[in-house]
Amino acid sequence: MPSTDIGQEGREGARWAQWYERELGWATAGTAPVRLLTGLGFDVLQVPAAAGHAALRRLDRTGPVALSGARMSLLVAAGSAEELPGLLDWLEWRGVALSLTAIGAGGRITAPVPPGRTAGPPGAATWLRPPGPRHEEGAALPALAGLGSRGEDAPDLVRLVDAVATECHRARLTHTRTGPSTAGPTTQPLAFR
Repeated sequence: MPSTDIGQEGREGARWAQWYERELGWATAGTAPVRLLTGLGFDVLQVPAAAGHAALRRLDRTGPVALSGARMSLLVAAGSAEELPGLLDWLEWRGVALSLTAIGAGGRITAPVPPGRTAGPPGAATWLRPPGPRHEEGAALPALAGLGSRGEDAPDLVRLVDAVATECHRARLTHTRTGPSTAGPTTQPLAFR
């Protein structure tokens, strides 16, 4: 017969899930680990951590930013994931392989340890730029005009996407130049093929 005790990890996860739902109004799933449901209150842009850190150095204003392993998640307004392909095309990134993905409706990300809580297990997702309370002034997520942006108070999704796309491309070129190579000295970087 299964135990009715959900264990310390499950109890902690249940507290985290309650915090996300009560304090931020974000939908969650599971307790070990807690998952944040995307496409409802926010979408997510995921990039390699190195590219994300470089982009954050260039950007003063973003929404919440989480780090999970080698990937960084930047929270943006719900509906932004659907806009990403067109936005990348408009910014002239079409045809350039970027390690930039969007998670929208129906997606999930691992919930970082809530701000102010003791750290989770080794390798647990963490907030680099934590979310503020649900009703905090200036808590708007990066958005395009017409996607829920609160005008000048909201960080600009176009600038955010352009910065992370640039840093993803820069990281790819750096890896191409410095990474393992089996090609001869006359091989050009991928950007020039």
